[in-house]
Amino acid sequence: MNWSWQGHRITYVQAGEQGPAIVLVHGFGANVGHWRKNIPALSQGHRVFALDLLGFGGSAKPVGADYTFETWGQQVADFVAEVVQAPAVVVGNSIGAIVALQTAVMSPQVQGVTLINCSLRLLHRSKRGQIPWLRRVGTPLVQGLLSKGPVSRFFFDRLRQPATVRKILTQAYGDPTAVTPELVELLIAPSRDPGALGVFLAFINYDTGPLAEDLLPIVTCPVQVLWGELDPWEPIALGRTFTRFPQVQRFVALPGAGHCPQDEVPARVNPLLAEWADLCFQNPKKLSPEGSGA
Repeated sequence: MNWSWQGHRITYVQAGEQGPAIVLVHGFGANVGHWRKNIPALSQGHRVFALDLLGFGGSAKPVGADYTFETWGQQVADFVAEVVQAPAVVVGNSIGAIVALQTAVMSPQVQGVTLINCSLRLLHRSKRGQIPWLRRVGTPLVQGLLSKGPVSRFFFDRLRQPATVRKILTQAYGDPTAVTPELVELLIAPSRDPGALGVFLAFINYDTGPLAEDLLPIVTCPVQVLWGELDPWEPIALGRTFTRFPQVQRFVALPGAGHCPQDEVPARVNPLLAEWADLCFQNPKKLSPEGSGA
């Protein structure tokens, strides 16, 4: 299905006729297909929506667009208002988790949030002092080099090769058997669209904007956190620090899973998503900023 947002085509899928609404938000480089193992199960008792963020999947990839969490948060907030047309629980994986939090800040219709291996944004400017000096110094140099036309095109072309994508996924997934040719192709296909290179360059140079720890204190709905214990990119030990926020009312570690548990261990993730959505609607609880109570 297509929805027009600010003059841009946004693709989405919808399943289920009854029950609480759940909106699924993918991570960087992914798309609605990354929820293919979740939508059928969740739609048994829920209205389920998954959309491609601007710049990803089948959605438009306009040159020069403002590819930021504020943009994507507004996109999802407007999607809830115009397409879902009802309160919803928003679920996000990786950078999609930050988009989910940004949406909750912007939209009073968000009843709850689930973060799945939330991006910690360790290359954010405010965090560079916490990473090894070589990486801290090298990151801006690499960003500058990749901004040059011929270099960026060569790197992007190599990055989207099936062998490269498979290697990256095998590192990120706890179970390498989950890295199938179907998964590799669904992630590569949108990179062939005009404008895909520009989106990639915009995001790798995006080292500002909100962090999860900036948004959690001002979210006014309950938050569930799911985390694959084997994630090499977003360490679970750092993810556990989110439990210091009163908004985070449930933290579930997923043994054997890596960065994308919804695709790796859907049989464990789907019941947690469904149960959380039901709880958020059965016992709606709004929190004041800083978690001081309603």
